[in-house]
Amino acid sequence: MQFRRTQSVFGIIGRSGSGKTTLITRLLPVFRQAGLRVSTIKHTHHGVDMDQPGKDTFLHRENGAHEVMLATPGRWVLQHETPEVPALETLVQAMCPVDLILVEGFHATVPACLEVWRPEIGKAPLFPDTLSVTLVATDSTSLPECRSGLEFIQLDDIAGIAAFITAHAATITPE
Repeated sequence: MQFRRTQSVFGIIGRSGSGKTTLITRLLPVFRQAGLRVSTIKHTHHGVDMDQPGKDTFLHRENGAHEVMLATPGRWVLQHETPEVPALETLVQAMCPVDLILVEGFHATVPACLEVWRPEIGKAPLFPDTLSVTLVATDSTSLPECRSGLEFIQLDDIAGIAAFITAHAATITPE
């Protein structure tokens, strides 16, 4: 029987090129300075392989290993083969408990999130139709009329964004 725990999570979503990763890299030191342990989950629609053909771990995986772990003096990586993207709750359960997990992507299933919205990239925002978005971080000076309960903040207000995330992170119980 696996131990079930709750975990605080908050999503950072937005269109490709909007600056999600840049925002996360600016938020992490703020959370760390506040004494929080934060982990991240990155979702991508592109196939990524951390392994290299011919290497031992690649051969283990290609020949049927259920899991392959690579351990080095400075870090370790655990790889799984799955036919589809695992549920967010499944991924959270596989991680060590921390104060907060920032999730980049998973906009359809992350329970609380902000959108990085930069109109100059020329892509439609997600926030009009994504009810889990409660904050829009933007560099736009022109803000659209939108649904109630949605707040806007300047993209460079890192302390304000961190405070919002801390106050509004969702608690989920991994499967």
